[in-house]
Amino acid sequence: MWVVYAGLSALFAGATTIFLKKGVHTTNTDIAVAVRTIVVLIFSIIIVIIAGSYNQIFSIDGKTWLFLILSGLSTGGGWLFYYKALQVGDVNKVSPLSKASLVLTIILSFIFLGEEVTPQKFTGLILIALGTYLMVDYKKENNEKTGSNKWIIYALLSLLFSSLTTIFGKVGIDNVESNLGSTIRTVVVIIAAWIIVIVKNEVHEFKNINKSEIKYIIISGITGGSSWLLYYKALQTGITSAVAAIDKLSILVAVILSYFIFNEKMNRKTVAGLILILAGTIGLAVKI
Repeated sequence: MWVVYAGLSALFAGATTIFLKKGVHTTNTDIAVAVRTIVVLIFSIIIVIIAGSYNQIFSIDGKTWLFLILSGLSTGGGWLFYYKALQVGDVNKVSPLSKASLVLTIILSFIFLGEEVTPQKFTGLILIALGTYLMVDYKKENNEKTGSNKWIIYALLSLLFSSLTTIFGKVGIDNVESNLGSTIRTVVVIIAAWIIVIVKNEVHEFKNINKSEIKYIIISGITGGSSWLLYYKALQTGITSAVAAIDKLSILVAVILSYFIFNEKMNRKTVAGLILILAGTIGLAVKI
């Protein structure tokens, strides 16, 4: 069943990327994160109430609290840098690079969770790395024209935090109901997001939110919240590397939608890179 949860998580995550892109065209990214986390929190609380797991909060041990908090902090960092990358880069370049966190996730799961790295997994990692290079390398010609490659830095930072989120989340979700665990993590994210807004003195930016973009930020909160609830549900019973691999199929959803919605073109290198990433991802998710 965890395979279904992971697949649905990928679907919602891919759609979330598109809504994020449309929601941060002119809107301050810190403000967008702060608004989105409110939506995610409300959505998560509703799910917890429906599931009836809210009474378990008093029985959570210290270790679980620690790793849920760490997962929340790393999630906030990942969202922030992903927003910034999308704001200045193309979806079909930003998404593959940030989703390459799968490679780092598997390495970290091997080191800290003791999960096995088989020849099949290693081959999958190589395919994903090559595919990511092809897709990101295509952007170079555009960078020479625009003089901007900041999106690469932001995407790499998003990659790092995304990997840490999965590892911390796997440990933190072991002894708590997944919906409740995801909600606790979201509370941490929203606190971190608002601290950033206050420290950077950006509260006044709320009045400058583009009214045509706010609806996309809200929708991205709903789809993103759905994705994370399903992802945590899958993590609770599935193998970390396999769950992370299936979730990264969101790249396919994001790239296809960006082609039709943003008219982001793909040449042969881009298509070849996407095929390699998908082949590597499937290789990691399917046990032979």
